[in-house]
Amino acid sequence: MLKSISELVDILDAQTVKRRLVLCAAGDDNALDAVYRAYKNNIIEPILVGNKEDIKDLCTEMNFDFFDKVEIIDVVDPKEMVKTSVSLIHNGKADFLMKGHISTAELMRGVLNKEWGLKKRRVISHFALFDLPAYHKPLALTDVAMNIAPDLETKIGILNNAIEFMRKVGVRKPKVAALAAVEMVNEKMQATLDAALLTIMANRGQIRHCEIDGPLAFDNAISQESSSHKGIKSTVAGDADLLLVPDIEAGNVLYKAFVFFANAKVASIILGAKAPIVLTSRADSMETKLNSIRLAAASIEL
Repeated sequence: MLKSISELVDILDAQTVKRRLVLCAAGDDNALDAVYRAYKNNIIEPILVGNKEDIKDLCTEMNFDFFDKVEIIDVVDPKEMVKTSVSLIHNGKADFLMKGHISTAELMRGVLNKEWGLKKRRVISHFALFDLPAYHKPLALTDVAMNIAPDLETKIGILNNAIEFMRKVGVRKPKVAALAAVEMVNEKMQATLDAALLTIMANRGQIRHCEIDGPLAFDNAISQESSSHKGIKSTVAGDADLLLVPDIEAGNVLYKAFVFFANAKVASIILGAKAPIVLTSRADSMETKLNSIRLAAASIEL
């Protein structure tokens, strides 16, 4: 079982082959910096897709000494960058994908392409893993970036993606807290209805390899003291491995609160495709970008 994000380093050190990362639209100083550091730390073997002259200029400007040592595929048109990058993984010539200087929407259109794309499941979702100083184990969060207002069926897909991934890192039966504003079912609050249905479905084996409880307010999900005060009897409350948020707004706020107020370390990837996708923000720290690359690379090996 993965006990902390830092253990990803040990997992990668044990790999016999470095994983091949494709950086789509590589003429981006922020993304290229992360890829260069991952390369220098022997995490990956990069393939850079983009305007070769732009990539060369950036490498010179930033004193990166790998321009002549890695594969660079010279592509100028953004749509062709996406097609080339995604096709490399589709055809088995690379292992995972990272977003460079291109919009998320354009990259994901390529991922979902029926001819040369990477779609594996109906739902593509974002997964984040945190080390929080105030929590006793790694805590996962989904979905804060892809699905805006997921209905029940979409939440099932989001959960299946996350549960499959968590089992890869040794959490064989993750405890899932389906979050809402309150811990009681309220017919006027859709999040509570969805959470209750997900709990019943897990109890009946319709969602497998996990234990779900909900609705749970955030404090009940992560604090046994809080759940005890409210008389909640649950093996998930206060010991959750995974938080399922009701919508993208709640997830986005919680993600950023963890990082900026709780000093959390984080790694995040996109799940539900045939390969992991690293989709970090320019606002993310370099540590977060490297952790996300590590998480994607390690998940392929596990």
